[in-house]
Formats: sequence, structure tokens, C-alpha cells
Amino acid sequence: MSVDVTDATFQRDVLASSKPVLVDFWTEWCAPCKPLAVSLDELSSEMGAKITIAKVNAETSPNITNKYGVRGFPTMLIFKDGQVLASRSGAMPKNKLREWIEQSV
Repeated sequence: MSVDVTDATFQRDVLASSKPVLVDFWTEWCAPCKPLAVSLDELSSEMGAKITIAKVNAETSPNITNKYGVRGFPTMLIFKDGQVLASRSGAMPKNKLREWIEQSV
């Protein structure tokens, strides 16, 4: 299951994490965000030992969304040791998500 992250918890849950974290920036009105969330939840269960999957609602956490220049949804950033390793915008099939994660971490 993915972790909900906010402006207040981003430092602790993402930047200070001991393992890589994929952060999915999403909004309620984003149609492609919904099927992506299902794939990310499944990958969280399957790959949880390797990477944490986190979700940021861009509308309720605007500070962190703006800090990383996220303008389109969904946008995914992979963090490791407090730094952005990779980024992708737009939805993609679960198998492509897995490939991207495995290539990035």
C-alpha cells in the first residue's frame, strides 16, 4: 500500500527515507491518475522491499508540489538519499512502471 505524504511529512517520509521513494503527484480531477494509483498500489505490494511508493495530493500540498516544479498530473519523481534520481510525467502501464523503477534505482 502506498504512503500518503503531505507538505508537513515530506522531509521525514521521502527525503530522510533509508530506501528509494517514488512520489506520485496527483489531483482528484486527474483522470489518468486513477488507474495509475491502482498500478502503483500493486507495485508497492510487489516491490515494497526495494522502494517505497508515496502519493502527494498536489492540491492539498502545494508547497512541495511547487518546490519540485510539478505542473502536470500525474508526475512521478524517484528520490534516493534526498535527491531526485528520475522523473516521469503521465500515466503508463504497470509493466513500464516496473521497468522504469528498476532502471532508476
